[in-house]
Amino acid sequence: MDSRSAESLLEFAEGASAGATGPNAKSSLEQLDTRSGELQATMAWFVDAGRMDEALRLANALYRFWITKQRFEEGAAWFDRVLATPGGDELLRGRTMLYAGFMPFWMGDDARASELFGRALESGRRLDDAPLISQALGGLARVALRTDVPEGRRLAREALAVSDAAGDETGRSNALHLLGVGAQIAGDLLEARDWMTQRLALVRAAGNQFLIASEAGNLSMVERQLGDLDAAEALAREALEIEQRTGDQFTTPFAISGLAAIATERREFERAATLVGAAETILEAQHMAWPPDERPHYERLLADLPQAMGSEAFERARGQGQAMVPSEAVDFALAPGTPS
Repeated sequence: MDSRSAESLLEFAEGASAGATGPNAKSSLEQLDTRSGELQATMAWFVDAGRMDEALRLANALYRFWITKQRFEEGAAWFDRVLATPGGDELLRGRTMLYAGFMPFWMGDDARASELFGRALESGRRLDDAPLISQALGGLARVALRTDVPEGRRLAREALAVSDAAGDETGRSNALHLLGVGAQIAGDLLEARDWMTQRLALVRAAGNQFLIASEAGNLSMVERQLGDLDAAEALAREALEIEQRTGDQFTTPFAISGLAAIATERREFERAATLVGAAETILEAQHMAWPPDERPHYERLLADLPQAMGSEAFERARGQGQAMVPSEAVDFALAPGTPS
């Protein structure tokens, strides 16, 4: 490795990362995957050479790849390695701590996630950087929503106020998402629909395929609870179709679980149980924890389906879903259901 090669790979990673949420996301993610070994070696080279700005930039460029491919353990290890070495621009380091916090968060390690989000918030406030402040508040809100919903909603409102004051549309979008999630968990479904509809409009206008899929899945959950099963199904299917097209798998288990809940409402019990098993396998394979807005709905499926169809039938269909590879699970989820 030499300086020119390392700099060229950094430029490549930043370009591919920028494309990982747009219409060519699948190609961008595949390029990052193909060269991930080289990129990790480059990150190590920058750290060893004391070029911390470049090391931080490269870790941040790989964040979207690690998230969309659910490679949380790998991402956490590299973020820890880069952050363990002092130096570099403070704003870059603050953003790296923010991104690093999402790795333990999605693995269910809330203490570590809170530590990293908190350090990012301290940097943002010290630098008076509104986008970093808002996003770090958002990270802390995500953690709080698992155990203290009022506090999570308070933090989300603070994040929105910071973004609105700074004219920060990215931060505003993130805060709208969290306000929607918080309202849904609290049972304020009409409020949740409003926040999520606003957020979905923003990400559609920006063309961010990753966030369109994510918010469509969230709004699907709310529409189902409000009784509009057709709208809920269309949104969940949209999320899966985007992920199938882009190669992003982040929302896949949650969209499949949402379709399981819709199938349960329609009394398609065998289909619902199969979808539950498929969602479980995808989530477990990625060492990913159920987020706070999804877990209660998943647990309700585990309680309701055995009662509706019998424990043996439930476990048999669930096992069929658990045996599916992700591509089979998505194809099954997108296929029309048949009432039981």
